[in-house]
Amino acid sequence: MSKLRLATVFSGIGAIEHALDRLGKDFEIVLACDPDAFCKKTYLANFPIDEKLWIDLIQDVDGKKYKNVDLLVGGSPCQSFSLVGKRHGFSDERGNLFFEFVRVLKEMKPKRFIFENVKGILSHDSGKTFEEIQKHLKAAGYDIKVQVLNAKDYGIPQNRERLFVIGTREENTFEFPKKQELKITMHDLLEDNPNAKYFLPEKGVKFVTDKKNLKKCYTQINGDVALCQKRNQQFNWHGDFVDMEKYYLSDKVKKYVLATGTKNFYTRAETDLDVARPLLSTMAKMHRAGVDNYITRGSKLRKLTPRECFRLMGFSDSFKIPVSDTQAYKQAGNSIVVDVLVSILKGLL
Repeated sequence: MSKLRLATVFSGIGAIEHALDRLGKDFEIVLACDPDAFCKKTYLANFPIDEKLWIDLIQDVDGKKYKNVDLLVGGSPCQSFSLVGKRHGFSDERGNLFFEFVRVLKEMKPKRFIFENVKGILSHDSGKTFEEIQKHLKAAGYDIKVQVLNAKDYGIPQNRERLFVIGTREENTFEFPKKQELKITMHDLLEDNPNAKYFLPEKGVKFVTDKKNLKKCYTQINGDVALCQKRNQQFNWHGDFVDMEKYYLSDKVKKYVLATGTKNFYTRAETDLDVARPLLSTMAKMHRAGVDNYITRGSKLRKLTPRECFRLMGFSDSFKIPVSDTQAYKQAGNSIVVDVLVSILKGLL
């Protein structure tokens, strides 16, 4: 079987490429395109293509140069149509990039395409925007099928609804994947020993635990299904947070530990010692007695780590994250959920 020839625009960090890897598909990347230099760094760290195949701006892509492409994948910037944005639609420069996608589609003429965007595009301008989108995709020569898919229905515990448009040059016999039973929770994807830097300061804890923010779903603590990830979720204390209870002392024991000590062991209780007290085989009992080693981490409420965010987008731990936390959070929030793409590809290829 010949290699699947793949082209992507608005490529991000390579969700469709990772989905094909997970499926064990033999594929060839003929084009990747994204203006974000940090996305390019992550993409090339995981898919070491010749940099000549990477184009920064979709406006610079000449689709006629790419022949016999089996699959084109792209999702133009969604901020113009998102319910949480200003919703300027096609009057926004980012919204207008959809027409560049259509231009590339017409010039390249791939056998199939996948177009992804936010659910809000359906209701934008009372549905007129999506009518326009469908009209242009059909005029490009494609039979299309449309459906909103939620990541939690395809193996990932995240409440992330996204619109998918599947187009084929021949009669479209594709059927969207059936929903699956969710067998894991967000807690199954958490790291065992997160760095102390991910724990929130007192100000952050107050914001996250505020009843107004919890009620409006700006924040969630210890959820089984994560809120929809956003590119800025961790910087304004929005999104999912974890209350790490397991190894924290109860209030009763904490007061005991921080008291003046016990007559049988130490005359003064201390935490965060530079040199630990001797560890004993009865350590568990020592903890219950409140006379062992203790460390403090400020608040016990923490945000998700970048790796956890990538896991919640379906990326395996083998996927490299060569950028700062700031960029990694943005990249996770902007990506397509890999498991959703895996489910789509099983019926499309």
